[in-house]
Amino acid sequence: MAQKFITVVISVVFYIAGGCAVGPDYKRPQTTVPAAFKEAGDWKVAEPKDGAVHSAWWRDFGDQTLDKLELQLEVSNQSLHAAEAQYRQARALVRAARSAFFPTIGVQGAVTRGEGSIGNAASTDNKVINTYGASADLNWELDLWGRIRRGSEAARASAQAGAADLAGARLSLQAELATDYFNLRIVDAQKKLLERTVAAYEETVRLTQNRYDAGVVMRSDVVQAQVQLKSAQAQLIDVSADRAQLEHAIALLLGKPPSDFSLASVEAEIALPATPQTVPSDLLEQRPDIAGAERRVASANAQIGVARSAYFPQLTLSGSGGYRNTVFADLFSLPSRIWSVGPALAETLFDGDARRAESERTKAAYDESVAQYRQTVLTGFQEVEDNLAALRILADEAQIESEAVDLARESVRLITNQYKAGTVAYIDVVNLQATLYTNERTALALQGRRITAHINLVKALGGGWNQTQAPVVSAN
Repeated sequence: MAQKFITVVISVVFYIAGGCAVGPDYKRPQTTVPAAFKEAGDWKVAEPKDGAVHSAWWRDFGDQTLDKLELQLEVSNQSLHAAEAQYRQARALVRAARSAFFPTIGVQGAVTRGEGSIGNAASTDNKVINTYGASADLNWELDLWGRIRRGSEAARASAQAGAADLAGARLSLQAELATDYFNLRIVDAQKKLLERTVAAYEETVRLTQNRYDAGVVMRSDVVQAQVQLKSAQAQLIDVSADRAQLEHAIALLLGKPPSDFSLASVEAEIALPATPQTVPSDLLEQRPDIAGAERRVASANAQIGVARSAYFPQLTLSGSGGYRNTVFADLFSLPSRIWSVGPALAETLFDGDARRAESERTKAAYDESVAQYRQTVLTGFQEVEDNLAALRILADEAQIESEAVDLARESVRLITNQYKAGTVAYIDVVNLQATLYTNERTALALQGRRITAHINLVKALGGGWNQTQAPVVSAN
């Protein structure tokens, strides 16, 4: 009869608990999402997946060396390993939260020695006796008000945020590696430009010296040519320092000491990939930081339910059973058996307003996470717009600069011929050569800025990541 009563009680408790969880159910906060990006220009938003960013986005550059470096980054970068370990911690916390759904069972064995009366109750003889015991205990908190469910919900959302953080760390490191790599290639191109410039200035010094020896020009022309040459040689030395620092930065990203890493100089034209296409609404799913911020809102929402559940009583079922006897040989006999079972209901009557304070804290924490989520969304839109504008404006600037370089080269050719003919002063040659070098270096700098803007745009668009790709421990 007692067993049937306990079974009915447990069934009723589970029926009630199945649909009862205090605290608000989660709804994603509303954000203002524009229909299109302002700086998108002539993009077709009807087919947003055409040209969409893919996870191995750096392959669009068609650089095999960069492909290999990105694979090494995935394996060896220590910051990425740290982020991955943080994610594993979050997954473990999900399992820890789930464990509260199940009863805890423990066993124990004990031997005690003490003085006590033996025999019938009237006996006054006390003797030193040994007592042997072996028992098993069970404790099970019934989740009547959803405290455990809300806690598990919060842990799951935090783990999903951890997955987004890991993806965000990976994307950031990939973008940093690509940026450093292409900056190094731009420095290589600048070094080649300076080497050609130094060679041209050496030829100018030789020409001017010959004309001076022939009495055609003054000594000041030779000095000017030598000053121009020395300045270019100094800049050639300086650019080597820039290259070394970029190489060291890449080594650090790959988890290697700088002394064990080097990249050979390669003279190759860098092809800028097509601008990836997307629409603003995709950003909410594609950016890891936005997804992570949204999951933290969900976690904070669940914590409100955990705090509110403290206002309700806790119901715990407990039971124990085992054996106890003063004779070890008779320990596991039927007369030595002991057991107990029963529910316990606990409710806090006064706590100095601690529960109310905790409830208000969790509500404020939720409001904070909502504001941070919305700010993250706005920041994402800004970064996309910034880099779209940069790509469009820099493309126009690069076109004009390319035309300026062509004109400067033609001017240097013409002025050099005029100088050889003795119709212009050497200072005119110096000025035009300096103009040519400035324009050529500006053109290279613009190429580097365009590549950096493209990488930043890919990063701003989420780098091909989608929150549906993130595995997380189930609550079931």
